Amino acid sequence: MNFQITFTTGYEYDSVVTDNLNALRVRPATTSSQRVDDFHVRIDPETRLHRHTDYFGTEVIEFGIPKPHESMTIDVRARVVTTQSPYPDEASWEAIGAPAYAEAAGEFLMPTGTEPPDALLEEFDQMARATSPLATLLLLCELIPDRFEYKPGTTYVGSTVEDLIRGGAGVCQDFVHLALILLRRQGIAARYVSGYLWAAPQDGGSDSVEVDTHAWLEALLPASGGRGEPVWVGADPTNRILATESHVKIGHGRFYADVPPVKGVYRGGAEAKLAAAVSMTRLDPTTSARA
Repeated sequence: MNFQITFTTGYEYDSVVTDNLNALRVRPATTSSQRVDDFHVRIDPETRLHRHTDYFGTEVIEFGIPKPHESMTIDVRARVVTTQSPYPDEASWEAIGAPAYAEAAGEFLMPTGTEPPDALLEEFDQMARATSPLATLLLLCELIPDRFEYKPGTTYVGSTVEDLIRGGAGVCQDFVHLALILLRRQGIAARYVSGYLWAAPQDGGSDSVEVDTHAWLEALLPASGGRGEPVWVGADPTNRILATESHVKIGHGRFYADVPPVKGVYRGGAEAKLAAAVSMTRLDPTTSARA
């Protein structure tokens, strides 16, 4: 699929601020199933941008605005082409014990220190185990939305998995954090993914929609028969599906804090009012620069 993505974030401060330092993780990733044909960032007030790649491979755009200002706008434009990844292999549980699997898994098998007490997870541990790693991943994509209500406003960016379990409701970020914990407890490496999801109306009548930034996960699944390298497979427990060509990936990490779209600080006692909007437009393939 071919997408034009516009991500606009505006801050209005109730008094003057200075030394506004920010880090953006907003550039879509280049992967085997996704390429970026165009990407631009514009900041108002104008400033110089500095780019680097973080530990997990996500591009980070940093900038500072030293002069006094009462507002700031971040305008991001991207054109992205996605393709559907092949359906993953059905490998056995024994395959995740191979040295090649542990080497590829790295820190994505390790706990993060944000896990709730074991007593709150025992019920899910018993239900989450299926006949294979792939079956377990698919099971969790059904189990979590069956057990918890998707309800914006019930949690916030700093909420924990314990908040989700005790409250019974949350959003995509919460669903993913729980899935990561449960997969790792089963010995399956898993990582948090930040991006966008093309959420067109069911009747398919619109080629442009307003969306929110979205979260899903990638689980490391072994190749069948113990042959070949393990493969990272995207899964979206909020929508009960494996990731599709409608998912546009920005980056990944151990959890949300590794890939926030915008993170910044400023000098001054002002309160900030935030307004953010993401628009995705489905393009004809002939409009893509390289399609």
